[in-house]
Amino acid sequence: MSLKVVRIVAVEAIEKVTQVEQEEKRRREAAAAENKQRLQTAQREAQKKLEQVRAQAEAENRKVLAQAEAEAAQEAQQLMAQASQACEEMKENARRRLDQAAQLIVEKVVNR
Repeated sequence: MSLKVVRIVAVEAIEKVTQVEQEEKRRREAAAAENKQRLQTAQREAQKKLEQVRAQAEAENRKVLAQAEAEAAQEAQQLMAQASQACEEMKENARRRLDQAAQLIVEKVVNR
């Protein structure tokens, strides 16, 4: 009888070890699946964040470019106004000296 009891205890021990091994295998598989899911989730979140950052950078780039274009247009307008004013001053100066120039031409023609 004691041999039979030992066999039963041995079988129970083997079954217990097998059961523990199977449970451990299930836990490892579950942990691996959970880790895989976490990794996929993290990758999706990272991709979304990357797209958001790119979109923000593009928006900021467009904003800076628009501001630079506006400043350039304003500077060009100021330069055009200055050039126009300088041109008007030259015309006025030429008009003031027109009589003098005409008189000088007449004197040169008459003195020939």
